[in-house]
Amino acid sequence: MAIHAPVLLNATVASPYDTDPRLLRAFTAVAEELHFTRAAARLYVAQQALSRDVRRLERELGAELFVRTTRQVSLTPDGERLLPYARRVLAAHDELHEAFRAAPRPLLVDLNSPDLAHERVLRRARELAPDLELMARYESGLTGAARAVLAGRLDVSFGRYGGLAADLRAGLDAQFVRYEPMAVILPDDHPLAALPEVPLASLAGERIYAGAGNERTPEWTDLAVRLFAGRGIELSPPAPLAVGKEEFRRIMAKHRHPVLAVVEFPPMPGCVLRPLVDPVPLSPVSLVWRKGLRHPGLDALRTAAAEIGAREGWLVRPPDSWLPEGEPGLPATGLPRPPRTAAPLTATPPPG
Repeated sequence: MAIHAPVLLNATVASPYDTDPRLLRAFTAVAEELHFTRAAARLYVAQQALSRDVRRLERELGAELFVRTTRQVSLTPDGERLLPYARRVLAAHDELHEAFRAAPRPLLVDLNSPDLAHERVLRRARELAPDLELMARYESGLTGAARAVLAGRLDVSFGRYGGLAADLRAGLDAQFVRYEPMAVILPDDHPLAALPEVPLASLAGERIYAGAGNERTPEWTDLAVRLFAGRGIELSPPAPLAVGKEEFRRIMAKHRHPVLAVVEFPPMPGCVLRPLVDPVPLSPVSLVWRKGLRHPGLDALRTAAAEIGAREGWLVRPPDSWLPEGEPGLPATGLPRPPRTAAPLTATPPPG
């Protein structure tokens, strides 16, 4: 919130500038108390700091606001003229702050696709903060979602943070959520469909679809390329993006390429999902948000992810497993901690 110089007397600066509300609050307290010591106590600041703020405001405005003597403090004509402006600005500033404290805006949470484990995190966050509005979105791919997060169209997403381009990661923060075991979706009459688990070596010679050509999911395609390297597994060329279960079934029946997925991928008609083993490939999943975002809904999501991860072993890497080498964003040691909260989560965001 700001006031501008042209509305005040004797301003010596020709161009408009912003005035810190803290300086106006210091001036108003002294103007109403007419005593620097009492005004400082009212604002819970040192008298020296209060005097410094008043002098800074006088320099910015090019006006003397108080007559100071050893016995009393009184307003100058410029001080008397400033006082109603300062009160109106501070009232508007307080009203704005209170509006956002009382009712934070909805938090837009991208879950990538329906029925994945991310929905469990969202459900638990809603339980932790029932007064908040956490709205689910489905953007299908962290790279696409990250662009939307940085543009302000989304707030939070899930996915492989280490697979994002460096320029995207530079604008984001992340909390590691889980090591997610990977799987393969096969036509139900595929020779490997009869196996309860599919060894990676048995996929040699197969063409596996992993989102090649989809500009929203290059982090997933990159994970597949790294996993397939040296194993004789080919990456399937770009194919039409199937949206919905019926389209997935149709594309699978037409092209018959197995699809790289995760173990909690929802069932698809005409297909079976089989975990991959020997080794167990892992997809590193993080909660990702825009740097500087402050929202109690984000705190609830982070707490929910850490709580579920600790309870269900999401953060424990299986002994016989594979991860891409040099992956950014993985925990070095120990488990990620949920955000610090001094009190139970409510609809009121932290001050500041």
